[in-house]
Amino acid sequence: MATERPAIRRRDPQRRIAEISAATEKVIAARGIEGLTHRAVAEEAGVPLGATTYHFATKDDLISAALQRAVDAYAAYLEDWVAQRPGLTAEQLTVLLTDVLLSCLGPQREQQVMEFELYLAALRRPALRPIADQYIELTVQALAHYADPVTATAVAAAMNGLTLRGLAGTHPPARADIEAVLRRILTPNPTLTTPDDRKEPGQQRIAS
Repeated sequence: MATERPAIRRRDPQRRIAEISAATEKVIAARGIEGLTHRAVAEEAGVPLGATTYHFATKDDLISAALQRAVDAYAAYLEDWVAQRPGLTAEQLTVLLTDVLLSCLGPQREQQVMEFELYLAALRRPALRPIADQYIELTVQALAHYADPVTATAVAAAMNGLTLRGLAGTHPPARADIEAVLRRILTPNPTLTTPDDRKEPGQQRIAS
């Protein structure tokens, strides 16, 4: 009677790449960009060292893959977030975005630190900048469901700055402070006037 041969495990390059990218995120979360090495990633992924260097020749290649993975996850998160909230008032959006930001500074802090490290890696790695650009672009696109493009851009910039301040600073911003900033951006300030509002009575606009 012929003996059965053990099943041959087929190689799945895409799965291996995904495992290594995920492991890269974990290493960065634990050690930072400066602690990222091929060996550390191989140990985290449970794969031979040669597998990491085969798919990602340099440290920058690992960082790029991890950054793209983080961006893709962020895009899926935003798509789901918007789908579940098809219509929001400025006040509702203020409160919900504050909830998101506080979560980034609390339960999701480790994930946010890792993502910011990946994002800031583009400061000295120009090749990463097109991927890093997607973070703000995705945020603006999501917020554009609730506000005009300029306001959406302002809110995205404020969220980015407040999150970084909360992660890197000694004291994270309080809910009231976050809401005050977002509310000011999302709700026009009635005490401010535009140049057109300051025209003298009877003064007409000059047609372009």
